[in-house]
Order: sequence, then structure tokens, then C-alpha cells
Amino acid sequence: MAVPGKVAAFRLPPLPTVGEIIKLFRLKAQKQLSQNFLLDLRLTDKIVRQAGKLKNAHVCEVGPGPGGITRSILSAGVEQLLLIEKDARFIPGLQMLSEAAPGKVRIVHGDILTYKMEKAFPKHLKKDWEDEPPDIHIIGNLPFSVSTPLIIKWLASVSKKDGPFVYGRTQMTLTFQKEVAERLTANPGGRQRSRLSIMSQHLCTVETCFVIPGDAFVPKPEVDVAVVRFTPLVQPRIQQPFELVEKVVRSVFQFRRKYCFRGIETLFPESGRLKRTEQLMMTANVDPTLRPCQLSMSHFRNLCDTYRTMCDEDPGLFVYDYREDLKQKKKMRNLLKSTSQPEQTEEDNEL
Repeated sequence: MAVPGKVAAFRLPPLPTVGEIIKLFRLKAQKQLSQNFLLDLRLTDKIVRQAGKLKNAHVCEVGPGPGGITRSILSAGVEQLLLIEKDARFIPGLQMLSEAAPGKVRIVHGDILTYKMEKAFPKHLKKDWEDEPPDIHIIGNLPFSVSTPLIIKWLASVSKKDGPFVYGRTQMTLTFQKEVAERLTANPGGRQRSRLSIMSQHLCTVETCFVIPGDAFVPKPEVDVAVVRFTPLVQPRIQQPFELVEKVVRSVFQFRRKYCFRGIETLFPESGRLKRTEQLMMTANVDPTLRPCQLSMSHFRNLCDTYRTMCDEDPGLFVYDYREDLKQKKKMRNLLKSTSQPEQTEEDNEL
């Protein structure tokens, strides 16, 4: 007999196991798509728990594959589950899950990198950016090949408050190679401190929840996998457009083994490069002999703010592209070179 005043928890009816689904539909992980299946439902339940309370929530699962995490999400009692799967081979197995949870599952056969998420959820779920995060969650065991470009795309969306973030500070719980997760969460001075560290941490609270050993996956990847949770910040730590921050950070880490001034130089055309680099670093109060990994978030904020001021004073500065400049110079040298092979320059080596 049900306890008065309590709603019975949602339970999926008896279904074939994930392993049986894989055999039934003859599914095989494709190496070129960096697919790895997670069959242990205790681990999929653990991933879903990291997303927080999902009772009556709206969830988007990225790349559900054979549906292991999908089952755990449905068992958490969600209101609606949107599945976005690029590989058509998995659709029949996902439809079986959809039929087992009538009215709860919507399947989209498409690419998450191009899917428009602005209309993925009901409008009434929207919250102001300053409020608590909306009752919307993004969860996914991401293929390694798509994880970094996808999180960069979503970080840009956090900055612009578009895509899945038109609804507010939508939270994400995603898997990454352990090494990528270490970059996402690395502190100043850490060996893994990188462009990804700055771009993610200036926009979100980023935390590694736990690590899954590689042998828990089928087929076994050569690396372990980490579950990472992102919660967008109410105020970004760097108050500049995403493209500007990304350009400055990318330039700084271009020569990560050298002093930071070497990368900062690449923000400026060759004419006046040294003078402008000195001006930027002095105004931003950044020690030119620090390594890129030693720079703090406040260093990057000062660099971005000062670079923005310089771009406002010289509107053509922001469009300058150091690597494109190198390519054009190399192309010109190739057109002018004589029959004797010239000695390779440092700029050639950089390319």
C-alpha cells in the first residue's frame, strides 16, 4: 500500500540489459568516433547522482549510445528527457527505452555540435541569470573526439547566455579523458594549467566529481575517465567578450614552455610589437618572466582588460592573426626563393 502524501518513484519495466541491447542490435563501438560504452549501472547511477536532484527535472543527454546512463536518468524520476544521438545505429535501442517510459523521452537523431538548444526546453523553465540554476541539466558520456570542441562551444554560449543557457545557469555533468579533466580544473602553477583551465574557470565553477577506471568501459580506452560538473558563475571572472578572452589566452599559451611575454608578443603585428608588448604587460602588472602556467586569473583579467583598451584605441588590432601572418610570410618566401634551399627559420618551425 502506498504511503499517503508520497508519489511513487518511477521505475522502468523489465528490459534487456545494456549488454543484451548491444548484442540484439549488433552494436559495436567505432574507434573513429572514439566510442566507449559504460555498461555498469552502478557507475551510470553514480554519474547521474552527481548532477544533483533530478526529480521532475528536464534533462538533455548527449550521445546516449546504447542507453546505460539513459536508464539511470529515467530512474531518477525526471519529467522529460531529451536524447541527442548522432549515430543512427543506437536509435532503435533508445526507442525501446522511450516506449518503456511513455511521454518522458524525446529522441533527436542529430549532431550536438550543430543542434539548436535554444528551443529544447519549455519556456516556463527560464530563470534570471542571477537566480538559482534552472531545473534543467545536461548530462553526457562524451566521445573523446568531441569533448573539447563541445565544451569550448558551450563555454562561449555561457558567455553569451545563448544555446542551453538562454534558460539561465544550466548545469552540466560530463565525462572527459582524465587528462582533459585535469586541465579543466588545474590551478595556477599546476603542470596541466592550460587555455582550457582559464576559459572554463573564468565562466564556471568546475569540479571533478570522481574518476572511472578505463577498464569499466567497453572497449577499454587507454586512459581513465573523469566526471566533471560545471555550474555557470553569476559574474564571469573576466568581464570581456568571449572571443577577446579566448584570443589573449590562446596567445599566452602558444609558447607554454617559454616566458609569458613570448606568447603575448603574438597579439601584435611585427611593426611596434616590442613596444606594445611592454606597454600591455606593464599596464596589466604582469611579470614577463612568469611562465604561462604561473599566471593567475587576475593576471589574465588585467591582460584582457588592457588589451581591450588597446583594441579600442586601434580598431584594426583585434583582427590581427599571428599565425595567419606567419603563413603569408612563408608563402611569400616560397614565391621568392631561389633554386637553393634556404635555411629553415624559427617562424617555419613555429608553423
